[in-house]
Amino acid sequence: MEYIEVSAKTIDDALTEASIKLGTTSDKLEYEVIDKGSNGFLGIGSRDAVIKVKKAEASVEDEIREFLDSVFKAMKLEVTIDIKVDEDNRNVDVELNGPEMGVLIGKRGQTLDSLQYLTNLAINKQSENYYRVKIDTEDYRKRRRETLENLAKNISFKVKRTKRPVSLEPMNPFERRKRPVSLEPMNPFERRVIHSALQNDRFVETHSEGDEPYRHVVVTLKK
Repeated sequence: MEYIEVSAKTIDDALTEASIKLGTTSDKLEYEVIDKGSNGFLGIGSRDAVIKVKKAEASVEDEIREFLDSVFKAMKLEVTIDIKVDEDNRNVDVELNGPEMGVLIGKRGQTLDSLQYLTNLAINKQSENYYRVKIDTEDYRKRRRETLENLAKNISFKVKRTKRPVSLEPMNPFERRKRPVSLEPMNPFERRVIHSALQNDRFVETHSEGDEPYRHVVVTLKK
């Protein structure tokens, strides 16, 4: 952001005026004093103080907190935000807590994934350094991973027993009555969990088929 020039009777008054113009608080301003100003003698020869000022660069933590606060305010949710920044790897872990976390998780984590996606966009769109933000609440992502890993093991067992491939693909209600394995479309993260869980299995292998949003995992016997 470019500097602006502000003048007032005193430096403190100039900072107050700059805060109003820039829509922030004085502790979040960077400024240089061009002229300290003077009261003159008996009011004669007095001049205003002049500063050159701009908004201070916000930290990635401040940007994330500000963005999420605005989202939760619009959703009328009370949420505590805990942010941990790993500057070396440019990773950010955000933990959310509050009385209505089920709303933020959404169906199969879709709302949480969307919130994470939007937060990544918001803080990286004008940043020179890319940060990868992961948002979680109530240990949801760990629990979801464990559920998918257990599913992968069960599917592996079924393929070995029947010697037939199994597709983890979405089906309509009538198909679900006929086939024992049915899932809604998996997102890329969920598919990666399945692939990873079975990558060292000696007897089965996995691959993905189809196009988004119906791309799905297929588990087959190794040849």
